[in-house]
Amino acid sequence: MMLGDLGADVIKIEVPERGDDTRHWGPPFTDGGQSAYFISTNRNKRSITLNLKSPDGLSALKDLIRWGDVLIENFRTGTLEKLGLDYVSIKKIRPDVIYCTITGYGYSGPYKDRPGYDFMAQALGGLMSITGPEGGEPVRVGVAAVDLVTGIFASNAIIASLFARERTGAGQRIDMSLLDSQVAFLSYAASNYLVSGQKPKRMGNAHPNIVPYQSFKTKDKYIAFAAANDIQWKKFCLAVNHHEWVTDERYATNQDRVKNREQLIPLLDKLFSERTANAWIDLCIEIGVPAAPINTIDEVFADPQVIERERVIRVDHNDDQAIPLIASPMNILAAPASIRYPPPSLGEHTEEVLHELLGYSKEKINDLRASGAI
Repeated sequence: MMLGDLGADVIKIEVPERGDDTRHWGPPFTDGGQSAYFISTNRNKRSITLNLKSPDGLSALKDLIRWGDVLIENFRTGTLEKLGLDYVSIKKIRPDVIYCTITGYGYSGPYKDRPGYDFMAQALGGLMSITGPEGGEPVRVGVAAVDLVTGIFASNAIIASLFARERTGAGQRIDMSLLDSQVAFLSYAASNYLVSGQKPKRMGNAHPNIVPYQSFKTKDKYIAFAAANDIQWKKFCLAVNHHEWVTDERYATNQDRVKNREQLIPLLDKLFSERTANAWIDLCIEIGVPAAPINTIDEVFADPQVIERERVIRVDHNDDQAIPLIASPMNILAAPASIRYPPPSLGEHTEEVLHELLGYSKEKINDLRASGAI
């Protein structure tokens, strides 16, 4: 979808009749019967159905590969080899192809044949071990974070490979995996462990390296608050008339505050409980210290900044009056991302793609349909 937002002509190959599993992940569904999950990641794609177990369907796919620049696949390892669609085989018909595989665990290692799911990657890759309340059970991130991060990493790798091909003329094979992406996504949590040897733990909304940097309960709701450096800490202390915290050797520097977290946080809990969320946020804005309300999703889309930035757009679709979608965050001013195609109905563009891109006649397309290839 990111590549489509940037202008790529993305052809989504789906199984006839059923299509992408996420089409059925609901409710909720749009008026036209598309799942909300499906429409979140499938705009700017043209859907065609091909039966890859049919010789004619397989032949049509190879024709598309000859036409295209990039092949992205997320079958389990070994599946495409059985169909003669592995990288070595495809390179013979399109030598400069960019061939990107996205699997659960990659094409090597003892787990390479396991199916890949975001939930399993969050679990195995350590993300759940550091997510959730202190002393509580491990918690999955509220969206498919590893799926999304892997897609972002993959799109970067594809763009880099296309840029390299412009210079060298050579194609590439890209081996992306959910687990690899999740391990990279551990970021400073992994670095903390690798440097110290100390196993990170769940800390709720607190930060292992910065204090205070967490949520606090005010009179009416929770807020996120951060004194991310000693200058911000001093500003805050002076603004709330706790000058002693600036000079107290337990709290004077971030290093001191991290060491003495257990003494400081109860003091701040009491302080924040004395005013409303809006009062605290107004104060923090005034003194230049980060703070934000912890919004529910409905509050997000009512927020004036989100509205001003036009983060929700509505696009027309054949089966719906209008579908609400999240706008691309890639704000390239000279060449803005755009939505040319709404999330497609299953097989909506089969005839269009086969005729316009591959030059198939109407008779040939009818024969493919009659044989079950499309």
